[in-house]
Amino acid sequence: MDGPAPDGRPPAGLRGLTPAARTALAASAAFALLTLWVILAAARPLPFDTGPHAWSLAHRPPAALDVARAVTATGTGVWPYALVVLAGLYAGRAVRDRLATVAGLALCLALGQGVRRALMSLVARPRPPAADWATHAANWSFPSGHATTGALTAGLLLVALALRGSPGPARTAAAALIVLWGAAVGLSRVYLGVHWLSDVLGGWLLATAWLALAALVRRSYRRGAAART
Repeated sequence: MDGPAPDGRPPAGLRGLTPAARTALAASAAFALLTLWVILAAARPLPFDTGPHAWSLAHRPPAALDVARAVTATGTGVWPYALVVLAGLYAGRAVRDRLATVAGLALCLALGQGVRRALMSLVARPRPPAADWATHAANWSFPSGHATTGALTAGLLLVALALRGSPGPARTAAAALIVLWGAAVGLSRVYLGVHWLSDVLGGWLLATAWLALAALVRRSYRRGAAART
């Protein structure tokens, strides 16, 4: 089996892969390993779950809970779709291009959520004790739906940002805010006691793999379209 090259480059078998393909493989492998660990734990929290959960329970002033609930509300329901629609309208330049971009971003988000729901039902991990919850929650725990959706939405917003405009301080600041929002949505679920940290990490890994796979599909479609013209 190929090992790392002496100059630190990836093994020879991986050098022909695009960054998106490498990201998809790495995130998928990490998600698979984490999922297996969760399954083998048989409904028990993982070793790194208990510390953040206990800290959250011990640090819950009313104002912080209000902020966490407000943040977590933006990671579900109509909000993510509204954001990707606005992002698609921003990224496109002509009317047809904008509509196609909106449709592509919304489809990527919807399919990603469908995959997450299927995996959640298959793993069927219980949530933390209901007595620890500071907000409403339903269904199973792994991977976190809010964390997955927030990360998917943030990734799609970054794509839209990259498609329109030139690099600069404003775009860098916008990208940083998007990343912080996506992370905050996931972490709010731990703070509110309805998810373990491993649920959130699983959601982030799943979203990363899905976005990288979507990039590969888009690249393949564009290359096929170019070959037909």
